[in-house]
Amino acid sequence: MSLSSLFVEKSFGDLPGWAADDHLAAFEAFRRSACHVLNKPYRTGSLGVRFDAFAGAYDEARSVSPANRSAAKDFFERHFVPAKVQAENAGLVTGFYEPEVEASPVRTEEFTVPLLARPSDLIDIDGANRPEGMDEYLVFARETPQGPVEYFDRGQIERGALAGKGLEIAWLAEKVDAFFIHVQGAARLKMTDGRLCRVTYAAKSGQRFTGPGKILADLGEIPLEKVTMQSIRAWFRAHPDRIDEILWQNRSYIFFREADVDDATLGPIAAAKVPLTPGRSLAVDRLLHTFGTPFYIDAPRLTAFDKMPFRRLMIAQDTGSAITGPARGDLFAGSGDAAGEIAGVVRNEADFYALVPRALVSETNR
Repeated sequence: MSLSSLFVEKSFGDLPGWAADDHLAAFEAFRRSACHVLNKPYRTGSLGVRFDAFAGAYDEARSVSPANRSAAKDFFERHFVPAKVQAENAGLVTGFYEPEVEASPVRTEEFTVPLLARPSDLIDIDGANRPEGMDEYLVFARETPQGPVEYFDRGQIERGALAGKGLEIAWLAEKVDAFFIHVQGAARLKMTDGRLCRVTYAAKSGQRFTGPGKILADLGEIPLEKVTMQSIRAWFRAHPDRIDEILWQNRSYIFFREADVDDATLGPIAAAKVPLTPGRSLAVDRLLHTFGTPFYIDAPRLTAFDKMPFRRLMIAQDTGSAITGPARGDLFAGSGDAAGEIAGVVRNEADFYALVPRALVSETNR
C-alpha cells in the first residue's frame, strides 16, 4: 500500500505555533498507544500510513521518558515528517467529551430513563452473513429464526421493544442527558448509592446517525450557524413536548458496558483501546487514518480550550460515525460539565498535518 497523494510533505517550520506547543503532553498520549500495540496492532488506514512504520517510534516511546517538553519535541521531529492533508473541502474540527451525570442503579419515580447493555440478539453483520437486500451501511443486525434483520431503532426501543430483558445498567432523570451520552459514547455516572462508575460504548443498533442540530436547523428552529450543544439543550428545555419528535428522527441507538474509573484525569477507553487524554486525543475517520498517528491541528479561530488559538499536537485514538473524510477530526475536551462547555461550541475550520513516520516517507521518495 502506497502513501496517499493527499499528504503533502512539509517541514516542522511550516507548522504555525509548533515550537510553542506542549509536546510532552502529546507524548504521554502517544506512549499509551505504543504500549497497547504490544497486545494488538492497529489496522492501517486506506491512505497508506502503515502501522509497521511506527515500530521505531513505538519502541523508543515505551523505553524512554523525555525529561521535558524540548526532549519530547525532539522525539517527534526525529521520528516523523509533517505532511499537510490536502482534502477537497476545508478541514473541520468539532469537540466531544465525557458527560458526568447523576444516575440510579434502579428505576425510581425520578430516574426513569435507562442506559442499556448490548442485547443478546444483536449480532455483527458483514459480507459473510448479510442477507440480500440489507442496507450495506448496517454493521449490526437482529438475529431471528428466519435470519438477520435490521435491528430496532431508537423510537422502537424507547417505546419498549427491549423492555423486560434486564438490560438496564443505570437510570437517568432526563432523556436529553441520555441522548447526549449516546452521542458522546461514554459517561461518568455519579450513582445515588455513592459510587462513581463509567459506561462506555459496547455496540449500536446500526442505523445512520442524524443529529438534532441539523434537524432543528432544517425546521428553522435554530439558525445553522448557531447550532451548538448548548443551543440544542436550550431548545429542548423550552419544548419538552417535542423531544421525542426530534430525537426519534435519529434512528441510531447506542448500547453500553460498565467500566471502572481508574484514573480520574483521563477519559474512557475508546476505539484505539487506550484511555483518552483531554486536549490531546483526536477522533478520526478510522477507514482512512491509522490509530496512533500524531496530527498537528492548526485551528486559529478556535479559542475555547485555553483562550489561545488552537495549535496542538494530537494523537488519533478514537473514531465516530460523523467523523468522515481525511481532514475531519473530533477533539476530546475531557470529562464533566466544564469539558462539555468547551466541546459543545467547537466547530471550526482547521488545517491537518499528519506526522508520517520518516521510514515511510523515505520509502515513498525512493
